[in-house]
Amino acid sequence: MTTPRVFIIRHGETEWSLNGRHTGTTELPLTKNGEKRILATGRALIGPDRLIVPKKLSHVFVSPRKRAQRTLELLDLGCAEKLPWEERRKHDEASIRTQAKVEITEDIREWDYGDYEGITSVQIREQREKDGLPPWDIWRDGCPGGESPQQVTERIDRLIDEIRSKYHGPVIGTPKHEPSSNTASKMPAGDVLLVAHGHILRAFAMRWVQKTLEDGPTFLLEAGGVGTLSYEHHNLAEPAILLGGGFMVDVVENETKDETK
Repeated sequence: MTTPRVFIIRHGETEWSLNGRHTGTTELPLTKNGEKRILATGRALIGPDRLIVPKKLSHVFVSPRKRAQRTLELLDLGCAEKLPWEERRKHDEASIRTQAKVEITEDIREWDYGDYEGITSVQIREQREKDGLPPWDIWRDGCPGGESPQQVTERIDRLIDEIRSKYHGPVIGTPKHEPSSNTASKMPAGDVLLVAHGHILRAFAMRWVQKTLEDGPTFLLEAGGVGTLSYEHHNLAEPAILLGGGFMVDVVENETKDETK
């Protein structure tokens, strides 16, 4: 039985991500180049023989920010239901590839940068030097007028708990959710997709493997980048970062079955 995964995707390039300005609550569109790259990412990584298999998705969480929602649209998952911000579904029945529900959640919105919204790290450093303050570390200090690491941790942990209890626990098996031999083969893989932002997804990855945010920025995620989280030994108690995932799993499995007939 396949171990369920969480795929994290950062929204595509914006003008502010290009010049390093911190973008939390500000609404910005993707650049034309950003849209092209997300389209290419969708074609390369999403499909029945790709890294992200739409039919194996149980749920999709997306940030309230439009740049994240546009990114999800361009990935073209082929959802059976219309996206929450659409008046109607934009594709026909033949294009449906997943039954996963898409949910907008504040838990995966970008870090609230407060006073640092719209300015670069260089500008922040210069301002803090002028004010006689020590060098800034978002993972340790949070943002004045915005969120602290503890506040961000609380909402990330809430989402992680929901993913493990609702979507991964019933599939992977826990003391309360131990799939029987009769039902295990019928269960979906329970994969979950998050489409959000750079700092919050890096924080999510740290909390996934039970690191505190104060441990520092261990992981990087470029605009339009994709990451994979899962578990070691098919064990809910052993969350892990999946450094390299296999592609074309279904194709290989089907070919193996055909050869044994």
